[in-house]
Amino acid sequence: MSKKLFVGNLSFKAIEEDVKNLFSSYGSVEEVKIITDRESGKSRGFAFVTLSKVEDADKATAELHNKDFQGRPLKISEARERERKSGSSSSPA
Repeated sequence: MSKKLFVGNLSFKAIEEDVKNLFSSYGSVEEVKIITDRESGKSRGFAFVTLSKVEDADKATAELHNKDFQGRPLKISEARERERKSGSSSSPA
């Protein structure tokens, strides 16, 4: 079973290949997604990384949290589902 990680405090210069290379030493990386600003297209400084095995993701979290990567200490935790905002546009007024 795979596990998705949140990777915060990421260098704005980092590209997905850089992040994949960093995490691939811990196991098989299924996906890397650097989150970008909709208007500018520039990195927002965080990413999501999915590793194939839970134990690999746990080891990566333990060893990479607060580790310097491209001049910034990474903040790594298990990704959480995004909270939905209440009051959707389809509800009656």
